[in-house]
Amino acid sequence: MQPCDLAHFAPPSSRLLVQALQVDLEWRTVTEIPEHLLKRSKERRGALEGETGDAAPAAPAASAPAVAQTAKILVAPDAPPPPPKPDPAYVTAAKTRKKIPFWAMATLSLLPLWAFIYLLALQPREQTVEGPLAIGASVYGSCAGCHGAAGQGGAGRVFANGEVLKTFPKIEDMLNFVYTGSQAYVAKELAVYGNPDREGGAHAPLSYNGNPMPQQGQMLGGSLTEAEILGVVCHERYALGGADATSEEWKEEYETWCSPESEIFLALENGATTFATLDKDFTSLSKPPVFVGTEARPSAK
Repeated sequence: MQPCDLAHFAPPSSRLLVQALQVDLEWRTVTEIPEHLLKRSKERRGALEGETGDAAPAAPAASAPAVAQTAKILVAPDAPPPPPKPDPAYVTAAKTRKKIPFWAMATLSLLPLWAFIYLLALQPREQTVEGPLAIGASVYGSCAGCHGAAGQGGAGRVFANGEVLKTFPKIEDMLNFVYTGSQAYVAKELAVYGNPDREGGAHAPLSYNGNPMPQQGQMLGGSLTEAEILGVVCHERYALGGADATSEEWKEEYETWCSPESEIFLALENGATTFATLDKDFTSLSKPPVFVGTEARPSAK
């Protein structure tokens, strides 16, 4: 159908308006696309893309295989692995340190035992006291009440620091005084006992606090044997008085009277000699003993 020409029916003054309306009608006729053509075009485009009218939102799925393919390429088996991180210094030192061979483990297991034996060897051994000194140490317990446990004195005179050696430079005089006691000296009117020339003055009976020295010999009512008296005198001279058994001054006396091998001590212990006879029984010694006796007597010359 062709549009009519309205210009033939309009007056001359209205021809311009009519022409404008006609142009607008023609433009609308040309630009409007029929609906059946639009539908046919849409169906054709869907057939070409392999889709229906409702499949448009599935477009992102098409990109998933591409992403998966890209990821697969990144982790391909032939791709070189990343280089390992270097070990810390302490791990490297532990790996390179020399290991203890298995055969050395038995030796190392014995180290605690060797250390124990070594420590025992370093500890000073206790000296075993035998002979007269061993007996004298046990007997002196009854003397300590007056003379002190360390010979420091008390009711009786001091033995320590060489005091007993100044009083009795000869062991025979000390044996006689311990056996008889101070009362026997008073009874015999003996003015001093021990060394009359003693440094610091001679000691007189009962001169120390007026206390007597009790008799210890069995023949005078005492409780000690002659072997025990020799033992306690050796203890007072060497353990308390400070006499050095290895010195030139006291070595010979120690070996003759106070050593574990002393022939005089062994003879007194088994009853082969007494204080009254030992000076005659041991004349063969390099330095024979002087008379001891069991009665109070003046000091030996």
